[in-house]
Amino acid sequence: MGGVRVLPDDPLGFIRECVRNRRVFWTYHVNMRLRSRRLSRQAIYESVDEYQVLEAYPQDKYLPSYLVWTRHESDVLHVLFAVDVEGQNVRVITAYRPDSTEWLDGLRRRRPK
Repeated sequence: MGGVRVLPDDPLGFIRECVRNRRVFWTYHVNMRLRSRRLSRQAIYESVDEYQVLEAYPQDKYLPSYLVWTRHESDVLHVLFAVDVEGQNVRVITAYRPDSTEWLDGLRRRRPK
């Protein structure tokens, strides 16, 4: 990460490829949050075909990141992935069940403040 940000040409494709090939790093933060939120890594892996990018944060602190919507069984989840194009991996920063009071359109768009 030598100062130049490398963005994936196809963020969704890059994220899916990394997840399918298990090139995923799990942060300490997300490991703690998954347990407290009763979410599993398996749910994130198994729902890869449902992924949709909701928001992009190309200037995020350490790596560009993308907020992804997905569905696993009856749960809708949001997963924040940081992408390391040079390292060919993604990092799961956080994952949660979105709150319907904060999201519209099937939990895909933020409600205006």
